[in-house]
Amino acid sequence: MILASPVKKLFSKAGGKSEQVRLFAVLDKQLLGVALFLLGLGLIMVGSASTSIADKMVDDPFYFFWRQFAYMALGLLIAAVVLRIPLETWEKSGLTLILLSIFLLMLVFVPGLGREVNGSQRWIMLGPLSLQVSELVKLFSVIYLAGYLVRHHGEVRSRVMGFMRPLVLLTLLGLLLLLEPDYGAVVVLFLTAFGMMWLGGVRLSQFMLLLMSLAGALALLALTSPYRLQRLTTFLNPWADPYDSGFQLTQALIAFGRGEWLGVGLGSSIQKLFYLPEAHTDFLFAVMAEELGLFMVILVILAYLFLVFKALSIGRRAEKREQPFSGYVAYGLGIWIGLQSFINIGVNMGVLPTKGLTLPLMSYGGSSLLVMCVAIALLLRIDYETRKYDRRNPMPAGRRA
Repeated sequence: MILASPVKKLFSKAGGKSEQVRLFAVLDKQLLGVALFLLGLGLIMVGSASTSIADKMVDDPFYFFWRQFAYMALGLLIAAVVLRIPLETWEKSGLTLILLSIFLLMLVFVPGLGREVNGSQRWIMLGPLSLQVSELVKLFSVIYLAGYLVRHHGEVRSRVMGFMRPLVLLTLLGLLLLLEPDYGAVVVLFLTAFGMMWLGGVRLSQFMLLLMSLAGALALLALTSPYRLQRLTTFLNPWADPYDSGFQLTQALIAFGRGEWLGVGLGSSIQKLFYLPEAHTDFLFAVMAEELGLFMVILVILAYLFLVFKALSIGRRAEKREQPFSGYVAYGLGIWIGLQSFINIGVNMGVLPTKGLTLPLMSYGGSSLLVMCVAIALLLRIDYETRKYDRRNPMPAGRRA
């Protein structure tokens, strides 16, 4: 409801086509280009990695490709709408969005609405479509926390309760995510929040106490859950049980080894032929390494590093231009994209325990793809508003960033 008003005005006479033309003309072409590169490559790899399983499941080898294409088109359309929404509107919506997150996470457990896949209750059924709520929760949490850091900037820096208060809501979100269970989303959620608080000025002693508390809580959760403990121990030596607990990691490592420098060729992967579970989702990166080789692996890693660097630099520039909310949102999105990419790639390369986290902008998954398109659109909007501020308030040469 809060976002309804500006959305209705997107193509109104007041907004004008000239404003739309100006907006799209000044978009950061580098950021947009890298995001589109990852989207396009992801679509190609989803099509390649899913042919065998799609043919077996629905007798259509391009089933997942066309679904991913449809989600990508919808994501780009939603991103175009988000580009027209001022950051001020998002700032006012922060608390509403975090309460909506709690409500949606509760709906996951309602019989008839929630959907269980592979033992996890993470999806809400919306007719023929399914929504993975945790993806929205991560986005809404960034927006809420950015607004909180602006409203309570002094308290966050000087008082313990200043940075503890938002953690109450985040802890509730984390508990609901653990009930699904979605351990990976909890890790990303809290590490992103802590990173934003650190950049928001939390004192080092308080930050370290929080970080140690989180590490202790995550370790306790892992040690008290048999399947999580098995994942932690398996990744250290997957070859000890390559046909059972270590099967996913060993198959991923074989894919990397087969790819060598230039890969075996697009569509020629052997590991995707029912050897590598979830080849088009969690282990898409391993299939890409096998088919396109180490050079493409390095290029994709550099692309994600660029996205993170760009997000942080946009956030820093927004902060300097007296737009703290925009700055904190950009920081949060950069940390989130960086963390999730690092974890997914680390899992594929066998240096981290297996987690059900998608590779941003690339892995198959409608919810993840749509939310990531919104995240990129928000970064582009922040950059646009910062440039707009610069045009209206030119800085002296000596103070320019």
